[in-house]
Amino acid sequence: MEVTGKIKVVGAEQQISASFKKRELVVTTDEQYPQSIMIEFVQDKCDLLNNYNIGEDVKVSINLGGREWVNPQGETKYFNSIKGWRIERLAAAQAPNTQSPPMPTAETFEPAASFKEEEHDDLPF
Repeated sequence: MEVTGKIKVVGAEQQISASFKKRELVVTTDEQYPQSIMIEFVQDKCDLLNNYNIGEDVKVSINLGGREWVNPQGETKYFNSIKGWRIERLAAAQAPNTQSPPMPTAETFEPAASFKEEEHDDLPF
């Protein structure tokens, strides 16, 4: 899955335990009702965020995760996680002078001198 939007927060790396670290990214989607989506990058993926800044438009590839937990009172709780594994900048909109040239009109081309279905040509179709 992918999430696209503008970076709102690039969190600092957090060392959770001796063998586990994570970093949080918040991306705000660009839609009628924008959503602020928190995405976790863990372990070696934390470094992917080093060159990104607040305000940049990005596309983040994610995996959804979920787990079950039973608290000390015996109640079962469910948790979801969104884990990022790739991030890329979105290209800026093209400037007007870099667009492709307009399509020529039909009048630009000469009409065929004659056209007969029976004529053989070497086209494969």
